[in-house]
Amino acid sequence: MPKEIEVKSILNKSKHRDSWFLSEYSINLYSSCSFNCLYCYIRGSKYGSNLASSLSVKVNAIDLLRKQLAVKAKKEQHGFIVACSATDPYPKIETEYKLTRQALGVIAQHRFPVHMLTKSPLIERDIDLLKQIEKGAVLPDDLKSVLPGGLIISFSFSTLDDDVAKIFEPGAPRPSERLASIGRLLEQGFFVGISLMPLLPWIADTTEKLEETFSTFKKLGVHFLLPATLTLFGNEKASSKTLYFRALEKHYPELLPKYLKYFENSNEMPSYYWNAFQKKMRELSEAHQIQLSILDGAKVYNNEKNNTFEG
Repeated sequence: MPKEIEVKSILNKSKHRDSWFLSEYSINLYSSCSFNCLYCYIRGSKYGSNLASSLSVKVNAIDLLRKQLAVKAKKEQHGFIVACSATDPYPKIETEYKLTRQALGVIAQHRFPVHMLTKSPLIERDIDLLKQIEKGAVLPDDLKSVLPGGLIISFSFSTLDDDVAKIFEPGAPRPSERLASIGRLLEQGFFVGISLMPLLPWIADTTEKLEETFSTFKKLGVHFLLPATLTLFGNEKASSKTLYFRALEKHYPELLPKYLKYFENSNEMPSYYWNAFQKKMRELSEAHQIQLSILDGAKVYNNEKNNTFEG
C-alpha cells in the first residue's frame, strides 16, 4: 500500500517560464513513481532501487491546490502548469485515488492552462476535463496568438521498442500502448507532441532507430518532438547511473565500455556527442517536417487548422 502523507504546498512557481515545456508552475500529486524508469533523475539512495515501493500519496493536495490557485487567479497570474515535473501524473494508483482527475477539475475551474507530460494512456479517462481546460484556460498574453488553446499533451518515450522499454522502464505502459493512445487523442483534435527524453545512446539513437522513430511520429501526425540525451546521476546502489549500468551489463554488455568511458567522470554525454545529436535532430526534423519546439509546432498546427477552415 502506498504511504499517505500531507504536504505544506502543492503548487510550485518557477522564476522563469520553462523554455522546453512553457510552464510557469508545476504540481506533483504523488511522490516517487510506479513506472520505475532506471534513468529517472529523482532516483537516489533514499528512494531505494524500486521507486514504486516508495510511492506516496499527497492526500491534502487537492485542498491546497484549490487554495493556491484561487490566490493566483485573483491576481490574474495565469500560466501553464506542468503535470508533473518529478513523477508521472498517472501512476497505477491514480485509478484508485484519482488525484490527477480531481486536480484537473480544480485547474479547469480556475482557468489555468496545463501541460500534461505522461507515459500513460490513462490520460484518455480525463478527456472531458482536458477539453474544458483547452477551451477555457486563460493564456499569458504573449502566448494567446501562438498556441491553439490552453492544453499541451506530451507523451514521453526513450524508445519505441516494447522489449527495450521493459528493461529500462519496467513499470511503465508499453510504447505500443502509448502510440495507440496518441492516435486516439489526435483524432480528438488535441495538440499533442512527444518528449524524447532521454533517447538511449546506441540503443534508441542509431540512424536506423531514429529514422523509424521520426517516421512513426510523422505518420501519427504529432505536432512536435522534444529530443534530449541521457543524463545519469549518482553512484549509490539505487542511483540512476548504478541501475542503468547494471541493466547494460545484463542486456547490452558490449555497450558497457562505451558508457563507462563517457559517464565515468560526468553525468551526461560529452559535448561533441550533444552537438552531433543536435545536428541529427535538425536533419530529421527537416526531412520529416516535424518541429522541434512547442511554439514552432503550434504555428504549423494553427496554419493547418486555418487552411482546413478556409477550404
